[in-house]
Amino acid sequence: MLTPKSPKNLEAFLDKLGNRAVEAFHYLALFIIGCMVAWSAIHTTIDIFTVKKYATIDDILLLFIYLELGAMVGIYFKTNHMPVRFLIYVAITALTRLLISDIQHNHQADVDLLIVTGSILILAIAILIVRYASWHYPSVIRDKHQERPLAKGETPRPEDDELA
Repeated sequence: MLTPKSPKNLEAFLDKLGNRAVEAFHYLALFIIGCMVAWSAIHTTIDIFTVKKYATIDDILLLFIYLELGAMVGIYFKTNHMPVRFLIYVAITALTRLLISDIQHNHQADVDLLIVTGSILILAIAILIVRYASWHYPSVIRDKHQERPLAKGETPRPEDDELA
């Protein structure tokens, strides 16, 4: 273990201490977020079974949002990188939920529907761009404990594109 005896050792010691503090904060915050997502999903499920007696399409899409958020937290725990695609999936699911709810309640077409569907299309194109870029231009295979350049002729793992 480094002891802070010289300025160089002090800097290395403080750097190591700072990195551990940040990592501890990340894990604590992720644990809290994961618990909140799980509790919200459980609360929604209990509400569906006890109050509503059946699930609407809005409820099912809300549970999908919870699933995607939980998957994001899990991937972040494993890799220490935020999966950008999952954020886009959450946005698409939320917009789809809004679209279905609006159609169900208003029963008429208007400009708002066109805006929401256009937004969904733009997000779908964004996913294609992220996947294309990460597949064709991989720079590093990411792992929680190491980063190494992609070897010549090596194929990137499918999960690497979720870490972009």
